[in-house]
Amino acid sequence: MASLVLEDGSDDVMVVLTCIDRNEQDDFSHNQDEDAVMISTVDVYNWNFPSVLKHRTIKVKAQRNRLIEHSSYFHGLLGGNFGNPDLEILVQWNQPTFLSLLASLFGSPLDVTSESFLSLFEGALYFGMETIISKCMMWLTKAISVNGVPLLQLNDLLSIWEFGSELVNNYLPELCTTYLAKNFIWAMSCSSFVDVPYDLLLSSTKHPNLTVDSEMQLCDALLIWISANKEQYTEDCYINLLKQIRISLLPLWFASGKKTYESLSMCCNESYSGVITLLKQPFTPRMNALQDNELLNLRIRLTELTQRVDISCCTQMNPAILLLSVLPLSLNLEPQLRIKFEKSLINHESINAFPWTKWSNLTFEAVHEIDISNCPMLPLKVAIDIISYSFPSLRKLKAANHLSFKTLDVMQLVKKCPLLCDIDLTVDVSPVISTQVSILSSFLPTNTPGSFSIHWHSNHSNITKLILEGRNDVEDFDLRAISNICVSITYISLRGCTSVSDVGISSLISKCLKLNSIVACDTSFGQQSVLALCSSNASYDHHPSVKHSGRNIPHGCNLQMLHIGGCKGINLSCFSKLMSQAYMLKNLCLRDTEVVDDVLFNFLGSSLEVLDVSNTKVSSAVLAHVIGRNPGLKCLKTRGCNNLLHKETKSLFFEVCKLEEISVGSRRTEMASWNFSFTGVCGSLFSDDIIINMLESLKHLKSFSLCHCLGEISSLSFKVRMPNLRKMRLERVAPWMNNVDLVNLTHNCANLIELSLLGCPLLNSESQKIISSGWPGLISIHLEECGEVTKNGVVSLFDCFALEDILLRHNGSGIQKGFIHEAVTKLPMLRKISLDVCDAKDRDKDFDIPEVDNRHFLSHVKIARCKSHTHRCIFDQQHVQASTVSIHRETLVLVWDSKHLTTTLVKERV
Repeated sequence: MASLVLEDGSDDVMVVLTCIDRNEQDDFSHNQDEDAVMISTVDVYNWNFPSVLKHRTIKVKAQRNRLIEHSSYFHGLLGGNFGNPDLEILVQWNQPTFLSLLASLFGSPLDVTSESFLSLFEGALYFGMETIISKCMMWLTKAISVNGVPLLQLNDLLSIWEFGSELVNNYLPELCTTYLAKNFIWAMSCSSFVDVPYDLLLSSTKHPNLTVDSEMQLCDALLIWISANKEQYTEDCYINLLKQIRISLLPLWFASGKKTYESLSMCCNESYSGVITLLKQPFTPRMNALQDNELLNLRIRLTELTQRVDISCCTQMNPAILLLSVLPLSLNLEPQLRIKFEKSLINHESINAFPWTKWSNLTFEAVHEIDISNCPMLPLKVAIDIISYSFPSLRKLKAANHLSFKTLDVMQLVKKCPLLCDIDLTVDVSPVISTQVSILSSFLPTNTPGSFSIHWHSNHSNITKLILEGRNDVEDFDLRAISNICVSITYISLRGCTSVSDVGISSLISKCLKLNSIVACDTSFGQQSVLALCSSNASYDHHPSVKHSGRNIPHGCNLQMLHIGGCKGINLSCFSKLMSQAYMLKNLCLRDTEVVDDVLFNFLGSSLEVLDVSNTKVSSAVLAHVIGRNPGLKCLKTRGCNNLLHKETKSLFFEVCKLEEISVGSRRTEMASWNFSFTGVCGSLFSDDIIINMLESLKHLKSFSLCHCLGEISSLSFKVRMPNLRKMRLERVAPWMNNVDLVNLTHNCANLIELSLLGCPLLNSESQKIISSGWPGLISIHLEECGEVTKNGVVSLFDCFALEDILLRHNGSGIQKGFIHEAVTKLPMLRKISLDVCDAKDRDKDFDIPEVDNRHFLSHVKIARCKSHTHRCIFDQQHVQASTVSIHRETLVLVWDSKHLTTTLVKERV
């Protein structure tokens, strides 16, 4: 690396270090002065690294004493009597690294980065430069402790870990493990994640600071790693990895669907024992019955860096588990404490009585989002109490499908979580929408609790987004209370909220002056709401939270999203005025309304990205006008627009070809890399070759829908492997499908979670077993007119443990009378069920409806009836006579919300 020359004439002798690259192989005793440059440490701050590094040989004049003092390597070389100027010691090293090390020894700042750390640290170790070793380790320690954007790239981390693993008695591997554990979410997104060594990956998953949003996220990452390294390690290694997953905290549909992974399946059996214990006692926590290892497997991962907590669809999650998850680990294992919590929660005592101040580490300041959707055993009122204490910085709450949550609880939530700005309380929209069905009769109990009145005018919240979709229990009084407090709201979704009136919605619009996104499909949104949007609101000038330009601005000018599909009570003249004002609109849904061309011709905006005018009277001319004015339009939905079926439509297609998603034809057509759907008469264009070519080109297809197409389609169309497909819908396109075809479908589309089949008469009772074994993670199954699938009752489908939505109609009269009760007992996530009395096994042709307290998570039940002299439906298409065809008569719909059960009889088949 260096030849040394001593120079007398000063107290601190100068030496000359001749540096050559470590890869050089020449005889440097003869050509060391060829292409050389001389620099000195005296002016180290003026070194021009790019210029110096162009030379093959670099000579550095440096003080001998400083080298001896700060480098054990040079101390060994220079510490004795080296008075002979002809002495040469040649050692090769990386030139940029060596210059950086020398510069640092002589006062220049050391530039340690993710890319330079390892070379500097390795060089400092070799030359025994303790000061630089210390600086490198300080940088690495700081990089590991910094929260936010990672300072150390994953490739560099892997190199450091590999280097540290070869050293003795060093803590580099430990630091690397900590860094990977704390930044695991980021690491999963890196392409080099699959290159993480097994030992490093295993140690990081065992680390107490492992930070992930959910166990599903961790499981997905490990399965990707295993798939990429399946030839390098043993099965025992994979099992050791997967054992680190807390299986009991995986969403039920996800865990069920992963049973096909043998390694993961071997880990599931033991972990599920605790879950089963809890599910058998749905109304009590039963914490004391769990063993320590089972309890640890239920504990949510929470660290000081956790920002998002996702426990959605964790069936067994209850208040006791949630509470014990935020407590120190040592307390989780105390039997007396478990019993105390169990008694407290069983007796519905307030969680406010819990001694929160006794432990200072019960809060997790970094958590700003939590998702507790679809947790049937977790009462929200109790959950919110725990969340408000443990996550004081919470900004976003997702709590979909919790019927027990009342609007009063929203107010309490806002009060307890002052930073909260985004709340999602979505539930399934009722199938009984008055504008879509003909109601024959309806029964609503009269002894239901009324709305409440609340006055917190002085306590305004930070809520900017509120989703109340599907909540029939929300009324005008509730909207008034919300508008009094949520004055900063910008986005609200009331889709399917059938109990609120046009007056209630208009009042909310008038009070919430920052509102720019309104989703009000299938509500009473009408004339009053349109007028509220059109009005120039003088209260802008007096509202402290709204900046104004000294003039009144119509509320509609701020609109960026307006969804009013299915809303009928709108005056078109007034709505045209709104369209002329709403020039900032980006997303507009007018499906199933009375909108005509004149309305859209008044729209002057140029920022539209999504437009849905399905089932309206608009023409090609107005659509061409809108598309021409809005170059950023990405999605256009026009299914059911009969006025488009004219000659001028041809010119329109030249405009829509640039869109990412389009819906045309008699019903629906959507094509995208993630979604493909074709419905209606246009389907006659299809053949096997076309379908196969499309599917092979759409590698990342997530949803596939093919309905009522008249082309020559066979089982060949579905022999393309689609591993990313999650949803499949086939209606009247696969009459040839038999059990063999169904088996092939399970192999080619192995990861389905939603399946809908209509008109597959060759299927039978064995098809149930094929479906349940091929797709155990299904959350939705719709089978209609599928031969004799239910002729022998429903058994195998119960093996799809995560089912949330079941539709079984005209598949054989073998469904047992107590099927609904059995389904809600065996399927803890079941929310919606649809049957037909034609399929009832018992002679009275009816099904038992569970009592309110025994319905578990169930919220919607639909039972259709057919009009027939024999009260039976005939499915054998080869022997159907016109006089014996059964005709739908009515549908009984039962809908539970937080207040009551509504029983409705409608004319349509819903």
